[in-house]
Amino acid sequence: MDNNRDHNAKILILMGGVCLITAFATAGLYAGTTNHLSHAGMDMSSGPAGSFAISTGKTFGELMDESMSVMDHGMKNAPMTGDPDHDFAAMMIPHHQGAIDMAKAELLYGKDPVLMRLAQEIIVTQDQEITVMRLRLKQLPTR
Repeated sequence: MDNNRDHNAKILILMGGVCLITAFATAGLYAGTTNHLSHAGMDMSSGPAGSFAISTGKTFGELMDESMSVMDHGMKNAPMTGDPDHDFAAMMIPHHQGAIDMAKAELLYGKDPVLMRLAQEIIVTQDQEITVMRLRLKQLPTR
């Protein structure tokens, strides 16, 4: 019985930590109505601006369209080398950033608590994955 109680306590501590991280990661959304997010590392010289601006001045549909345009441009213009590892990470970074941008639009306009919680998790986990991919890109040998 004590093992089960210890296991449950560990799960509660872990869940509390995830909630705390999520709260810190999304706190910026509620500090103001505009939040400029960076798509650093992407070549945005010939298309949509390299940043996505979340704002109540735009409809949900406008935010989703903008996030898709920025993501699509970033993926199409990701620097390809022919190395599958490099090219995968280079394209997945703007893809993940697009998911983060869409999740922020959901947090701004959404009403369903389950989907809003999922949006918070997307923001935290995909940001962590972007960090990992950027680190790997720096460590991969260049061709």
